Amino acid sequence: MQSCEISGDSTDDPLSSGLRRKRQPRIVVIGAGLAGLSAAKALLESGFTDVTVLEATDRIGGRVQSVQLGHATFELGATWIHGSHGNPVYHLAEDNGLLEETTDSERSVGRISLYSKNGVAYHLTNNGQRIPKDVVEEFSDLYNEVYNLTQEFFQRGKPVNAESQNSVGVFTRDVVRKRVKADPDDTEAVKRLKLAMIQQYLKVESCESSSHSMDEVSLSEFGEWTEIPGAHHVIPCGFIKIVEILARSIPKSVIQLRKPVKCIHWNQSVSKEIERVADHNSDLPEENKGSNVFVECEDCEFIPADHVIVTVSLGVLKKRHESLFHPRLPEEKVMAIEKLGINTTDKIFLEFEEPFWSSECNSIQFVWEDEAESESLTYPEELWYKKICSFDVLYPPERYGHVLSGWICGEEALIMEKCDDETVAETCTEMLRKFTGNPNIPKPRRILRSSWGSNPYFRGSYSYTQVGSSGADVEKLAKPLPYAESSKAPPMQVMFSGEATHRKYYSTTHGAVLSGQREAARLIEMYQDLLQ
Repeated sequence: MQSCEISGDSTDDPLSSGLRRKRQPRIVVIGAGLAGLSAAKALLESGFTDVTVLEATDRIGGRVQSVQLGHATFELGATWIHGSHGNPVYHLAEDNGLLEETTDSERSVGRISLYSKNGVAYHLTNNGQRIPKDVVEEFSDLYNEVYNLTQEFFQRGKPVNAESQNSVGVFTRDVVRKRVKADPDDTEAVKRLKLAMIQQYLKVESCESSSHSMDEVSLSEFGEWTEIPGAHHVIPCGFIKIVEILARSIPKSVIQLRKPVKCIHWNQSVSKEIERVADHNSDLPEENKGSNVFVECEDCEFIPADHVIVTVSLGVLKKRHESLFHPRLPEEKVMAIEKLGINTTDKIFLEFEEPFWSSECNSIQFVWEDEAESESLTYPEELWYKKICSFDVLYPPERYGHVLSGWICGEEALIMEKCDDETVAETCTEMLRKFTGNPNIPKPRRILRSSWGSNPYFRGSYSYTQVGSSGADVEKLAKPLPYAESSKAPPMQVMFSGEATHRKYYSTTHGAVLSGQREAARLIEMYQDLLQ
């Protein structure tokens, strides 16, 4: 049994005479992902001297995880810089020469897709047939037209009818099906192929949204997510370089790894355990006993703070908000956490000795013909692989070798995470044989995959606006505690950052960075007299 200890205050700054305790405020940032590092960097550069970053895992970066295999870097997490004009992540990459080796195939100026724009996507059926290119193009045009309609409900304030159940998936499936069935020029066989393609496209969309199904994504709010103008970019040397740039100006002593947090005791709600330890600790500074916040770590250390910036994922908040905060969060914030959505999008990298795909093929898209009339995208546990929407060919092969990157999301991704590498590799190989009609495809020589859903420190990939939620819930999630209008207690004791707290840029790396800078700016403004 570890004995609990309370950290003493190490700073007594005579310049901070305007503060009640005549010292610099103690700021604890929970999480060393993009949001946490951005907040810490901004605070330190503004003159704050008592900043601590607590990271539960053994690495910095959060949902950015670049893995080096041989000469290539593979992204288990964030992959794309979404847009360039005014995007802080793009400017960090550009200013530090990270995009110099980015190829044309790793830039995209259109709507982002999961596969390279080089070459052609092969849409294959479970009967081993390739859907003709002209049929794919016709369907793609129709799908994108309906996708644009989904944006208009928010952007133009169009009312949502009851039939759509305010669901992107329900609306899209219904409208596309009606148009496909009404097309007088298509044969029944072509119509059936197009109807089956609806589900495949919605699986791709679910992977992009990190939802279990597009049926769970709010139609009325879907258009609020804002795309930054300019091209999308891949960083060849790894997205982790962005993390390293942010951490470069943060002293190593500031970041504590393997330091998971058990509970945040805020609003001077010092627990009996803290009081007991304090009574027996003659070395404890008197001022620590009256701290606004104590961060209780899993190793039993209590860290006093004036402000805590919480950057944990929405998935962690959903799972742990009742035990993570004492007193519990206000009902309004709890409701926002529960209403907003987050799920898992995982990648499966398969490396082969030689390519079995043609040089023009940039991706293999799986179209199940028996799903032409399906409503649900939930499968029995033993059929988890049917949720894999595609495998992308990684370009250029000179950099990556002969590698395919598969995508799976939702509950089926969690089932995949429970399987061992051998099972996943074998299952994926059988799928590829089935859809290509080539029974001689060898098993991959190596497999690498993510597991964001089952990782207790992430519990999902990124957030989305779930049916029943809105941008107002994102604002409620981001609102510091205690609420200024209902309390005379010291303000901004507990602050919230992370991609899920950015109303326009949720689910993105730039949303995470901007949210960290936003919370730092609140404190910089609050202490502007001290920092001058």
